[in-house]
Amino acid sequence: MNFKRRSGVLLHPTSLPGTYGIGTLGKSAFAFIDWLKSAGQTLWQILPLGPTGYGDSPYASFSTFAGNPLLIDLDLLCEKGWCDKKSIIPPDYIKKEGNVDFGAVVWWKIPVLKNAALFFLKNAAKEDIALYKSFCNEKKNWLDLFATFMSLKAYYDAKAEEEKPASSLWNVYWPKELARCEKDAVKNWQKEHFEEIEVLKVIQFFFDVQWQALKKKANDSGILLIGDIPIFVAPDSADVWSNQSLFQLDEDGRLSAVAGVPPDYFSADGQLWGNPLYDWDAMKKDRYSWWVNRIRRVFELTDLLRIDHFRGFEAYWAVPAGEKTAINGSWKKGPGLDLFNTIKKKLGDIPVIAEDLGVITDEVRELRDSCGFPGMKVLQFAFSTQEAKENGMTNCFLPHTFTSQNCVMYTGTHDNDTLQGWLENLNEEQLCLVAGYIEGKNLTAEKAKSLVKSGSLRKDMIKAAFASTAVYTVIPMQDILGTGNEGRMNMPSTTGANWTWRMDKSAFKKSEAENLAFLSKMYGRNL
Repeated sequence: MNFKRRSGVLLHPTSLPGTYGIGTLGKSAFAFIDWLKSAGQTLWQILPLGPTGYGDSPYASFSTFAGNPLLIDLDLLCEKGWCDKKSIIPPDYIKKEGNVDFGAVVWWKIPVLKNAALFFLKNAAKEDIALYKSFCNEKKNWLDLFATFMSLKAYYDAKAEEEKPASSLWNVYWPKELARCEKDAVKNWQKEHFEEIEVLKVIQFFFDVQWQALKKKANDSGILLIGDIPIFVAPDSADVWSNQSLFQLDEDGRLSAVAGVPPDYFSADGQLWGNPLYDWDAMKKDRYSWWVNRIRRVFELTDLLRIDHFRGFEAYWAVPAGEKTAINGSWKKGPGLDLFNTIKKKLGDIPVIAEDLGVITDEVRELRDSCGFPGMKVLQFAFSTQEAKENGMTNCFLPHTFTSQNCVMYTGTHDNDTLQGWLENLNEEQLCLVAGYIEGKNLTAEKAKSLVKSGSLRKDMIKAAFASTAVYTVIPMQDILGTGNEGRMNMPSTTGANWTWRMDKSAFKKSEAENLAFLSKMYGRNL
């Protein structure tokens, strides 16, 4: 793929300011694009866009095809005449500023959106209804079953809350014929619940209209959108429910094995993710049509794609269902190059970034390079005092060690401390190592600490990322703003406070834009 040097910013739309409860696809999103353009940036990277479930993680959504209703901007709906302005007034507990309270936002916003969808169906102009019908026809391969799944889920989740069973998951609590997604049972449900399913489809139409308008604005401004998908999907999802033959499930839809990673230096028990595993043999027989459709959908919404846990395509860690840890798993071969050759035949040379972090084998590198995909380099991962003592400054994430330009340079990711928070938490030996490399001179601990406090070391690390030979440089917005660890997006293996950070409305600073524009010009990233 023919990448040219670019730079940009990582910011999920939920973190945008200026709207009640959560960032949306409204005026602040358009203002952010204007700010990116003024900053000379040509990339906007986001997290997965699907509707989030328990834990609010964009990496565990109810559908890999659908959009997150919480991102829909209510004011834009009113401007189009698709809802009543009085109906979108938020209650007192929904605030315009501060972090996202997902529970409160869902409680308030989903009923508002459902009422807006009913209003649209009754009052929208003929041409708008025609657009909606066209959308339904174009997205039929996933839309109908997604809306049906969410309708079933709402009904049986409510029933489970009353009866309090051990689990309300579709493969545990739903009637067998519906849990198995049997055609006749699903058709009957769709007939009996026609209106609520239609409402859910209208909400997806709202999302699509707003997202496509935002994408056009970005593209017209010379900005490419980088999308993101996890390799695996959530067990509680329309993806698994409606495609059970493509996953490692028993005849009742129960998981026979789940995803994870093996024990390593960081975790003696490994990580037990619990995602369903693909039946790659079944997918191959179908010429990977589900994956082709999944990738096609992402490229309807974005211009480039980052795939999380790329190493799982070469080999994945399979843990028998029911295990309490990931210790007793084993490596199983993935589809490898066959999958990507098939996708290429169907979709052409798609621009993909491979998330190749962690323990990566020669086989994974060979797969990545055979596909031509750039991998990731994370500056925070480059500094180990023990490694530096034993091998010198040779870590593969250090900019001077890059053997290829075909990579993407980040200061950090959504799963790490913010850059400022990371620097503040380094011990003196680590801090001196970082400061010495970045500043190019031997510094005392006190001098290094003063550079952290002033923000100078953080800014110089961003400059080093821009100066690297990596074809792309992407900086999290928190690192540009100098936000501490209160801005960290995710602490893996925890729930409750993740994904909630929102930037302040005053953060679109002209000075920051001018600095980024200078760096992009100086290091040839705005050609």
